[in-house]
Amino acid sequence: MKKPPLRFSQIWNMNFGFFGIQFGWGLQMANMTAIYEYLGARPDQIPLLWLAAPLTGLIVQPIIGHLSDHTWGRLGRRRPYFLTGAVLSSLALVWMPESSALWMAAGLLWILDASINISMEPFRAFVADMLPDSQRTQGFAMQSLFIGLGAVIASALPWLLAHTLRAPNAAGSLHAIPATVRLSFYAGAAVFLAAVLWTVFTTSEYPPEDLGAVRSKGGGISAGAREIFASIAQMPHVMRQLAWVQICTWLGLFCMWLYFPVAVAHNVFGAAGPQSPLYAEGTQWGGLCFGMYSAVCFVFSSALEPMARALTRRRTHGLCLLAGALGLASVAVIHNKYLLLLSMTGVGVAWASTLSMPYAMLASALPPTKVGVYMGIFNFFIVTPEIVASIGFGWIMSHLLGNNRMAAVVCGGVFLAIAALLAQRVKEVEAAPERAAGELAL
Repeated sequence: MKKPPLRFSQIWNMNFGFFGIQFGWGLQMANMTAIYEYLGARPDQIPLLWLAAPLTGLIVQPIIGHLSDHTWGRLGRRRPYFLTGAVLSSLALVWMPESSALWMAAGLLWILDASINISMEPFRAFVADMLPDSQRTQGFAMQSLFIGLGAVIASALPWLLAHTLRAPNAAGSLHAIPATVRLSFYAGAAVFLAAVLWTVFTTSEYPPEDLGAVRSKGGGISAGAREIFASIAQMPHVMRQLAWVQICTWLGLFCMWLYFPVAVAHNVFGAAGPQSPLYAEGTQWGGLCFGMYSAVCFVFSSALEPMARALTRRRTHGLCLLAGALGLASVAVIHNKYLLLLSMTGVGVAWASTLSMPYAMLASALPPTKVGVYMGIFNFFIVTPEIVASIGFGWIMSHLLGNNRMAAVVCGGVFLAIAALLAQRVKEVEAAPERAAGELAL
């Protein structure tokens, strides 16, 4: 089916739900390590406590991708999953700051991550479904814009609440988690649901070309599993090359998310532990730094499409990843909190590209009937390195890095530099030809 170009407002509406999704992710990334430390976790325990995030993505995204490929109803193909995930995520965001023990926070993180993944994976396929190849870079760049905007506000929200509404920084007598964090999570629940509802009710989907085949091929759990494993075996060559880029990229980002806010509290603000007033100030500033890289992502995402036209997608992605590598490596020599904002500028450039360029390169190589399942499988190369880091990085922290949180952040920069080099090996294709269902050129 030849897809007509969409207007700017239509591309805006179809991607607006990502603002809410990233609001939820942003709150989680900026605050979960601090929440764990408030509840008594040691630095070497943090990676394992984060295991929920990648493991749920590994399981949920391919399944949701397969199911959404074979769904059609009143809400369409992908939108039922947007809505279901948004409702469940909003409930988990409300419950998370009420955690009173480590096991409770870790359990709620499993629920939150599974729910966010239900919403997020179909959004990637949604862009490929709705846009012709000539607009896909613009579509994924628009996702980057909303991701950046949502993360800016979410990451900075505890700091804003403390400095504008004067919400208490410290934990109260009934709560281990400060009021600024609790109020931020409540706000995130409302924003997540509202943004996804906007996309659900403003955007209609194209019906599949062969509606009967789509509905009949769901085939139950065993058939779905067979299709997922067969698709893995038949991955396009571009996807295999992008896999290594993604693995190194997300190892680097995971190191940053695990330790950057608490590294700022300990290494820049000089906090002795979670009970110190400087700790709350430091983690809030770390969240503000996350807001900075997200703001850069928001602004820079509009430059990605013209850069890709001039330089190709792979060269654009490599340069952006290198900017992020330099940003993370620079924190080793920075002791002024304001200079950390400059470091995060490079990270924001890398983040904007990571959220769009790999997907734009991949979408052109996928058969139209398997976009959902392949977008889910592509997530393997995000979550697998995160699982490895969750299980093994605690040992590295305690035995090789001496529990130095800032050294872990610098390791993230090294991984991003390796990813930048690997991106230059990717052989791009302009567009995937229309193929019969199940047919895939390698």
